[in-house]
Amino acid sequence: MIIRMFLLSTAVLFFATCTPDLSNPDPQPGEANFSRSIAIGGDFLAGYQDGALYHDGQDRSLAALLARQFELTGGGAFTQNHLSDQTGIGLNSKPWESWFVGASHLGWRTDCEGVVSLGPIKDSVSASQAALIFANAYSAANCNFAVPFARFSDYTAPAFGSYPSYGMNPFYHRIASAPGTSTMLGDAVNANATFFTAWIGMEDIFEYARNGGYGVNIAPAATFASYLDTILSSLTANGAKGVIATIPDFREFPYYTLVPWNGAELTASKADSLNDIYDVSGLPHINFHEGNNGFVINDINAPSGVRQIRRNEYITLSVPLDSMKCNFMGILFSTIPNRYVIDSTEAAYLDMNIAAYNAVIIQKAAQYGLALADMRGYFRSVSAGIVWDGVEMNSTFVSGGFYSLDGYHPNQKGYALIANEFIYAINSKYGATVPTLNCPDCNGVLFP
Repeated sequence: MIIRMFLLSTAVLFFATCTPDLSNPDPQPGEANFSRSIAIGGDFLAGYQDGALYHDGQDRSLAALLARQFELTGGGAFTQNHLSDQTGIGLNSKPWESWFVGASHLGWRTDCEGVVSLGPIKDSVSASQAALIFANAYSAANCNFAVPFARFSDYTAPAFGSYPSYGMNPFYHRIASAPGTSTMLGDAVNANATFFTAWIGMEDIFEYARNGGYGVNIAPAATFASYLDTILSSLTANGAKGVIATIPDFREFPYYTLVPWNGAELTASKADSLNDIYDVSGLPHINFHEGNNGFVINDINAPSGVRQIRRNEYITLSVPLDSMKCNFMGILFSTIPNRYVIDSTEAAYLDMNIAAYNAVIIQKAAQYGLALADMRGYFRSVSAGIVWDGVEMNSTFVSGGFYSLDGYHPNQKGYALIANEFIYAINSKYGATVPTLNCPDCNGVLFP
């Protein structure tokens, strides 16, 4: 009896110690091959955050974070053409002030009323400094061909690398194999990738959105489909597999929702005074009341070209907030220019094009056998609120923990969360077991 009990307990111990941990399978590439992975796309894959591109952000870009995990399955090293410092450089949303700015940081600032508060601060970068930063730094080992603000038509345009003669986007110039001759797509194809991460079309949609539709149009979905065919057929020609992502709703970003449409808060006496002024000026359709009111915006279709903004219309974060606070912009004397406003017609135009572009992306993912990351759905989840590693996160500016200080690009923790969604899509499509990441070295918003 004692012997049988001993043998039984030994067997139980043996099987208990040999039971595999099914929750953490060994990292395997499945049908994918990560030995030479590259990325091609725009801002998010490049690691743009806080309104700029900088060394630490590149190291924790979406592309670089994915490559970390690919290496666990036998993937090769992921080399990038790093900027030389942490100050970084970005394109200013108000180029009439300065073309270039450094990365924003939280600091104490004094507003037009003399109130000191904690908020984003960005410093301008001179043209001479920019010229040094954007000097060509081509490396044949480069794996990240993502270029901030690159529209899909730029991928095959040799002139795109001809900074400063071609527009004011010099990011491709510094990594181009032959500036003015080579192309983003050509350089990416020449990297002979076995796997690629692509996020294409975002810059075309959001160039329109961040400019309030001012002076910008979105290329038709049929044109997008044609370019995407060219890009994907080139990248998969030698058997490479990959992942591609859909485009989120612009309303998920605090850049478009932080400034309230009805932020003109008035007392009854101030509302009455403003109504008298607008009546005398022949603008009786502009009417204020006690409480919260819509700001006054430019609209060529409205009487005298001005009207009040309505619910479901949006003011961008680039609007001059000091002018609104101290110079009555949007209330009296000065209307809000349409470059800072997404009106109902522009919002509908964005919705239509995002839906059309996403339909193309979904179709092309199926056509070329690619994994598909549903970023439209995921960004909606972030807005509703998510929990990561026991921490609640959402899309609230600064305090939500997901977005960087420009209100559009994620911070490093946000990029890590997005990387996990890409990994889920890759594992599902290719039968891989690429581990997700926690990224303890990824920063959120840094407080002074």
